[in-house]
Amino acid sequence: MKTFCSRTNPTTGVLEWVEQCEDYDYHQEIARSSYADMLHDRDRNQKYYVGIRAAVARVKARGEKVIVLDIGTGTGLLSMMAVTAGADFCYAVEVFKPMAEAAQCIVKKNGFSGKIKIINKHSTDVTVGPDGDMETKANILITELFDTELIGEGALPSYEHAHQNLVQERCEAVPHRATVYAQLVESELLWSWAQLQPVEVGGAHLVPPPDVVHCAGAHSVCDIQLSQVSPRSFTPLGPVCTMFSVDFSKLVSSSFQSHSSQFVAQSDGQAQVVLSWWDLEMDPGGSIVCTMAPSWTYTVPEKWRDHWMQSVYFLPEESRVAEGEQLSLTVCHDDYSLWYSLQQKPRPLPSRPCCTCQAHLVWNRPRFGELNDQRRTDSYVRALRSVLKEDSVCLSISDGSLLPVFAHMLGSRKLLEANSMKGAVEMLGLRPEQLTTNDFGEQQISVLIGEPYFSTSLLPWHSLFFWYCRTALASLLQPNATIMPCSATLHMVAVEFKDLWRIRAPCGTCEGFDVTPMDEMVQRSLDFCESHEAEPHPLWEYPCRALTPSTAIMTFDFTQQLPQEPISIQGSLSGCCHGVALWMEYHLTDDITVSTGLIRPVSEQGECEWTRHRKQGVYFLRTPWERSGEDGAVVSYSFTFEPGLGDIKMNVSVDTSFNDGS
Repeated sequence: MKTFCSRTNPTTGVLEWVEQCEDYDYHQEIARSSYADMLHDRDRNQKYYVGIRAAVARVKARGEKVIVLDIGTGTGLLSMMAVTAGADFCYAVEVFKPMAEAAQCIVKKNGFSGKIKIINKHSTDVTVGPDGDMETKANILITELFDTELIGEGALPSYEHAHQNLVQERCEAVPHRATVYAQLVESELLWSWAQLQPVEVGGAHLVPPPDVVHCAGAHSVCDIQLSQVSPRSFTPLGPVCTMFSVDFSKLVSSSFQSHSSQFVAQSDGQAQVVLSWWDLEMDPGGSIVCTMAPSWTYTVPEKWRDHWMQSVYFLPEESRVAEGEQLSLTVCHDDYSLWYSLQQKPRPLPSRPCCTCQAHLVWNRPRFGELNDQRRTDSYVRALRSVLKEDSVCLSISDGSLLPVFAHMLGSRKLLEANSMKGAVEMLGLRPEQLTTNDFGEQQISVLIGEPYFSTSLLPWHSLFFWYCRTALASLLQPNATIMPCSATLHMVAVEFKDLWRIRAPCGTCEGFDVTPMDEMVQRSLDFCESHEAEPHPLWEYPCRALTPSTAIMTFDFTQQLPQEPISIQGSLSGCCHGVALWMEYHLTDDITVSTGLIRPVSEQGECEWTRHRKQGVYFLRTPWERSGEDGAVVSYSFTFEPGLGDIKMNVSVDTSFNDGS
């Protein structure tokens, strides 16, 4: 059965009704799930396997029959490990129906159907007894319920319920324990993602309003690949502190708790940010440890994982600390989230941070960083200086932009935008097609400006919404009106990823178990909804090597109205790759360009430096994943921008037929 679903097109801004299959949401969830990433994490898999073997051995040593409860089984991998290790029976719980069905196929394919029961329920709905889902309570509890913040996927309530209802009192748990670590640092880079900083505009300073400066900000965690943040970007103000541990073999509480760690400040500085990560100990003795620590904390080879990263927390307010000062770092948590505070003197525990200025509800962390980027601001200021006149009537089209304020500071007589500036900037709560000359005092627009930035944009070309707005406003523009940016180009580079390719690579066999049914499930979903789409990724977090020069493949001329016919391009590049990276470059004037992708030319070695402010589009190729950088291969591509759909259809493939002699 199919149904009509409403959605707002991020490029055209139009509300659309789209016919979708009733399973569309499932397919979209699976296609973007990155399930394969966990199965490619050999360190995780092997540590779990060793821990499971040890737990089974301990229970057998007590003379007990081994009954395992595996919550969040996914593919059934950990349950199969348990049976292989000698468990008598496993109850594998998986709430997501498509994954439960895949697990059923995987268990059968590997010959474990007689010893593993897949239960398609939330663990809190599982029953025990002669007529229940489980005949008896388990004496080994295996789980993988963790996210970057450790508890954000509901691990604590699930463990609490399991101990109260589903497992025996002396149960073994794999993992046995989790420990959370934190370090207080000063970092101009990271703090720029949390608070709006003063901006220099043409020799004058634009200072944020007091309610923004004193706002505690959003409490939600900022999860990133902290290994890609150089230690040179921050100054440690204290040691790495052990904040708290959770013993999963005992009853776990999901109620509010707080934990503090005392230490002496290592240096003078501004206390701004807390870096945090956690470890899993798979056995009671702590000899089998799976760590999420960033790579710069250890000397062993770097481990790849994207399903678990590291956490950045921003303190409610920055404070000055002095070397040798006694400090107390406090972490509080409820059942799903953590927040930190710095105690320099005894005072009541702070409540969860909450945004009171609204800015943190409008701008995400990368957007704060973008607005605080002085070099980027300087580019816009130089461009504005070259196009503004004293009598200019400006209209700015961007979400939460400071451009109208900059324009006013640089001398424009009248501006219109949702950034109030006491008469100098007028707010218009209308869509572009609803505007008339009455909204401009019977004047026409002489300068149309935009970054462009729109909060609904996911992929780089979604910001072409600016072009649609410019077209809708054509009758309100002066004949010689200036459009800034005047044009944009879509750029592409073929890349070899160090690790990111794993999220789309098939697994085949994992730790000796055939998991191809999961590969097939993911591929079916990709074929269903996303086989010819790029997906957004912040490439500064994912090292890659460029195999081709950066190529401008499409140009969009904003000085002209949106064309009626599609814009198409075809071509080819030499070299085999994991995929192509795509981004937009906006030409503010003929000689000033702002990039949403590469911010420096690719080095001779193929090294890439990406902006931290925007996500790039990545089109992964369907080629053998281990064959990257193969000489002689040709990457063929075709891109079509369809104005009526507001989207870019693409197809990229690798031709290596001549390598086999054909």
